[in-house]
Order: sequence, then C-alpha cells, then structure tokens
Amino acid sequence: MEKEKAIDVSTTEITHKHADPLHSSEKGAPDLRTKVCIIINIIATVAIVYVNKAIFSNPNFRQCQLLFVAYHFGVTWLTLFLASRQSIGLFSPARTSLLTILPLTFAMGANVVLMNLSLAYSSVIFSQIVRILLAPLTALMNLVIYNSRIPSLAVAALVPACLGVGLVSYIEGTTKASGTASTSMLGVIFAFSGVAVSALYTVWVSAYHRTLKLTTAQLLLNQLPLGISMLVGTSFFTDKYPNWTEVNGQQWAMVALSGLCAMLINVSQFYIITNAGPVSSTVVGHLKTILIVGLGWIVKHEAVGHESALGIALAVLGIIGYSYALHLERNK
Repeated sequence: MEKEKAIDVSTTEITHKHADPLHSSEKGAPDLRTKVCIIINIIATVAIVYVNKAIFSNPNFRQCQLLFVAYHFGVTWLTLFLASRQSIGLFSPARTSLLTILPLTFAMGANVVLMNLSLAYSSVIFSQIVRILLAPLTALMNLVIYNSRIPSLAVAALVPACLGVGLVSYIEGTTKASGTASTSMLGVIFAFSGVAVSALYTVWVSAYHRTLKLTTAQLLLNQLPLGISMLVGTSFFTDKYPNWTEVNGQQWAMVALSGLCAMLINVSQFYIITNAGPVSSTVVGHLKTILIVGLGWIVKHEAVGHESALGIALAVLGIIGYSYALHLERNK
C-alpha cells in the first residue's frame, strides 16, 4: 500500500497518498533523479495493472488470489528490508507490537485482495474509475470517526467525481464494450467493497501514524511479515492453486514481471514522496489514473460512447479539483 487516494494498483506501495507526518511539506522542483523515479513509477504502475489483468484472465490464477497477494507482499517486504539497511539508508526500521497492528494488517490484506478480484472480474477502466470514490469515502469516514472536515470547495469538487463514477458504472452494467465481456456483478461488488476497505485502511493508516509515530515504510515493514503469514495460511483453505506443471513460460514471465513492477513502484514511490513531496506525488497519482483509463479506452476499447467519455472526464476532473482544493487549504 498514499495522500487523498490510497493504493491504486494491485500491490502495496510503501507510501500513502495522504502526506506522511515526517514529510508533510512540499519540496522544491524535483531534481533529475526524482524525475527519473517519477517516470519509472508511472510506467511501472500502468504496466502492473495490465500485467495483473492478463494474469487474472487465466482461470487458474483467478482463483489463487491470496497466494498472489502474499507474493506481492513478499516482494514489497524484501524491497523495504533492503532499503532500511545501513548501506542503503533510505529509512531506519522501527519495531512495534504485532498485536497492535493486527487490525491494520488485516485491512491491508483485504484491500489488495479485493482490488485484485475487481481486476479479475471487471474491466480495467471500471476498476480504476471506481477507485476515485476513495477520496469521498475517506473524507466521510474521517468526518464520522474523527469529526475531521474538508473545505467546502473540496466537497463541491467531489460531486462531479461521484457523478462520473456513477455514470461509468451504469454504462458498464448495461452495455458491452466492442464485443468484449462487460463488468460482471461480482466485479461491481468487489470494486465497491475494495474502495470501502481502502478508505478504512487509509483512515487507519493516518491514525496509526499519529499514535505510533512511525512512517508508512516503518509501518509496512512491521505489517508485511504478519500479512504474508496470514495470507499464505488462509490460502490453503480458500485458494485453488494452479497445476504448476501446466503454467507455461509466458505465464511465469508475467508473474515475474508483476513482481518486478511492484518492486519498482515501491522504490520509486518512496523516493518521490521523500524528495518531491506529497502534492507532487498526488499529481503523479492522478496522471497514472488518466493513463490507465486512457490506455484501456484506446488500446483495449473498454469504454465507448459519449456517456462513458463524459463519466470518465467528470470523475478524473472532479478528483483533480478535490486535490487542488486541499492544496489551497494547506497553503492558506
């Protein structure tokens, strides 16, 4: 697992799209290395969505969700472990009680599993557009749980975002895109459930930051071993493992590429939030959403018609306006 919007790919990024308490101020213009990391992050994030979509199109892998998430968590843990070594020194590790972070770890696992299931049973465009609802749901949960309010301008920007998501959801549910299978009811359930769990996870991460005084990277380094153990243990009862001898070289290559993309996302995202600041990172997040949706539309032809175009535009512009309103509020 990230900011006004949480995890936006089917892996766990090492930072969140709300500002990390230890990196709460926006930095200056990014240097060359940061720009390279931004490019790598964008390419890896867009690639992992389509790589994972291809993996989950295989019925065997579609029913092996928990083990696949455990694999990504393992890649993320290894990335963080190496980054925390003194020879690299991107951050310093800090320990906390496993019992303390058990609820957060459970939410993290459920968040990524539901996102992967959404990819498996719905179109890329639908799964990504629904993720835009993360911002209003997180704001609502913060209001209900912590009485934390957002500016009225930000609330106004969320209206077109929600309308856009609703319009795309309606179009996905009533039409088929260029003869390809439309989003199934399971896909709709998984997509909206995933956003709800992601919003809860985002709110909890912010609370854990405040109470434990740990950065997101430090939190994840504690969470991931517990999360991997829970997922692997549960997978024995819930997953249907593929016949490994029937998995061909191309499929193994896709799995390896997915892990590589996860590693690149984690390393580059940490560098971006540390050196470019949370606002720049949020802008990069919106750019990734636009690219993923655009590629799905143009290359995969997953959305057609003026109604779909209007819904996508409303959703994306609304969430950009929401982030800009929060940025104005922070700089008052």
